[in-house]
Amino acid sequence: MDLLSDFVTELRKAGLPVSLTEHLDAAEAMHHVPLEDREGLKYALAGTLVKSSSHWRAFETAFEVFFAVRGGHGVGGELGEDGDESEEDGSGDKDGAAGTGEGGQRGKGRSWNGAGGGEGMTPEELAELLFKSLMSADPALMNVVARNAVDRYAGMEPGRPVGGTYYLYRTLRNLDLDAVLQKLLGQARGAAAGGDGLTDLEERLAADEYKARIEKFRRAVETEIRRRLVEDRGAEALARSVRKPLPEDIDVMHATREELAVLHRVLQPLSRKMAVRLARKRRHGRKGPLDFRATMRRSLSTGGVPIEPRYRHPRPAKPEIFIIADISGSVASFARFTLHLVYAISSQFSKVRAFVFIDGIDEVTRFFEGVIDPAEAVARINTEADVIWVDGHSDYGHALSEFHRRWGDEVSSRSSVLLLGDARNNYHASQSWVVEDLQNRARRVYWLNPEPRDYWGSGDSIVGEYAVHCDDVVECRTLRQLEHFVGNLA
Repeated sequence: MDLLSDFVTELRKAGLPVSLTEHLDAAEAMHHVPLEDREGLKYALAGTLVKSSSHWRAFETAFEVFFAVRGGHGVGGELGEDGDESEEDGSGDKDGAAGTGEGGQRGKGRSWNGAGGGEGMTPEELAELLFKSLMSADPALMNVVARNAVDRYAGMEPGRPVGGTYYLYRTLRNLDLDAVLQKLLGQARGAAAGGDGLTDLEERLAADEYKARIEKFRRAVETEIRRRLVEDRGAEALARSVRKPLPEDIDVMHATREELAVLHRVLQPLSRKMAVRLARKRRHGRKGPLDFRATMRRSLSTGGVPIEPRYRHPRPAKPEIFIIADISGSVASFARFTLHLVYAISSQFSKVRAFVFIDGIDEVTRFFEGVIDPAEAVARINTEADVIWVDGHSDYGHALSEFHRRWGDEVSSRSSVLLLGDARNNYHASQSWVVEDLQNRARRVYWLNPEPRDYWGSGDSIVGEYAVHCDDVVECRTLRQLEHFVGNLA
C-alpha cells in the first residue's frame, strides 16, 4: 500500500482533492482488481479518486508514472527466429532493469529475426517492422518495435536530467510517422478491389484507422520511455518533472495551444456552475435584521413563545460592471477568458459594458447582445473591434484618456470598474489621473494583472502608478483565481 499512498500524495500535489475516505476506497478497490490488469486498475482507481473529467489528464499522467510497466521486457518481449513474440528464460535482466547496460544501451546481443536488438538493426529494417506492425495492428509487435526504436533513436543515458518529451521527440522524429502514414494509405489504395482505388469515404475511413494505430504506437513508445525513466530516477522524481497542472491552474498567458483548447472546453461548464452557485447564494443569502412582527405572528402557534425567530431577507443590489481590457498579444488570452466568464454570469449584474483596447479603444458590448454563447462574441472582437490608433502597440495612457473623454461621465457610484492588463505601456505616458478620476466616480476600481507579482514594476510595467488609485490590484493568472475574484465581485 506504500505505492498507493505515494500515488495519492502525488495527486494531491497536482491539485486533485482526494479525501482520506477516498484513499481508503481506492485501497479496497485494489483488492478486487488483479494488479497485472493495468487498464482495470486504472479505471478502478479513477472511479474512487477522480471527481471531475477535467482532472483526468493529471490523474492519468501520475498513474502512468507510479504504475509504469516493470519487468525484464518492458512493454513487449523479443521476437524469435520465426517472428513470433517470445520470452527469454531465466538468464538476463536479473537486475529488473530490462537489460540496461553500459551507457544506458539496452537489448544488445538479443536476436530478432537473426539481427540484434534495436542497435543491431538497420533503420530500414526497423522501419519495415514498424510498417508491418501497423498494417497488421498487432499490439505485441508494436510494443516490441517501440522498445527497439527507443533503443536506437532515443539516446537515453542514466542520470541525465532530461524529460521524457525530449526522448519521445527524438524517437518519433527519426521514425517519421507522417511518411509511414502515407505509405500505409498507398498500400490500401493499391489493394483496393477492382484496381480503381479508394472512394473518398473509404479513403477517410482508412486514414482514420491508420491514424488510430499510429497513435497507439506513439503511446507505446511513450510508455517505454517513461518506464525506463522510472527505473533510472524513481517514480517520485519523475512525477515532479512531468506533473500536469489542472485546467483551472494553467497559467493563461503561457499556455500552449493544447492547454488553451483544454481551457476553452472547461470554461463553459465552469461558467454555468458559477452562475447557478451565485444565483443560489443570492436567494439564500445571510439573514437580515429580526422581523419582529413576523416573529410574533409565528409565535401564536407555540403559545406565544417565539421559538422560531423570523428575519428580513436582505436584497443586495446587483453591481454595474465596466470592463476595460487590454487585448494586445501578450495578454489577449487572459482578456478573452475574463470577458467570457463575466458575460456568462451577466445575470448576476445589473449591467455589463465591455471595452477593449491596444493603443486605441472601442466599446464591444454590442457583440454580446442577443448572443447565447459568449465565445461567439469574443471571436468577433478579435476581428471587428477598432482598437488600433497608431502602431498597434499597447498604450494604456492614450486608451484610458480616450475612455475618459468618450464614456467617463457614464461611470457612477453604482459602477464597479475592472481594468485588465499587465500595464506594460511601452514607455508611453501613463495618464494615471484617469484611474484616479474613475475611483472618485465609481463604487470600486479593480485591476487584474495576469503577470506574476514579482514581475510588476519591472521594465516598462507601470502598474504601480495605477495601483495607488485602485481599491485592489489582483494577481490573476489562472481560471481558479479568476473564478474566485469574479465570484466575490458578484
